[in-house]
Amino acid sequence: MGQISGSGEASAFDALADDTRRTVLSLLSEHGELTVSDLASRFDHIGRTAVSMQLRVLRDAGMVQERRAGKYRFYSLRVEPMNEVLSFLSTLYGASLDALAAVAERRAPGTEDQLEGQRWGTSS
Repeated sequence: MGQISGSGEASAFDALADDTRRTVLSLLSEHGELTVSDLASRFDHIGRTAVSMQLRVLRDAGMVQERRAGKYRFYSLRVEPMNEVLSFLSTLYGASLDALAAVAERRAPGTEDQLEGQRWGTSS
């Protein structure tokens, strides 16, 4: 698995930490390509300048790409960083399930007395 970051300062996880940026990513996922104005029109609490700032963080993290057409800039998702994040989280999730399975196997039926003795420093 590669490094989970873009060419800039922000990592994918830094970018995902903000609710507004997650909303921007969701909107781009639903609509494909949107301009800053398109995105800003879907927010009540922030304007175009704030959306532009959020897009910059996402772009620096490599999560969105920009396409210029005349005076417009269209933004869309980049799939590769999303796949890296999913792969990383899947690895953690898999490790957690493996650890849970190991605990469950140690507490298999018939071992309760053994575990109780270990817990209190006695043996059966």
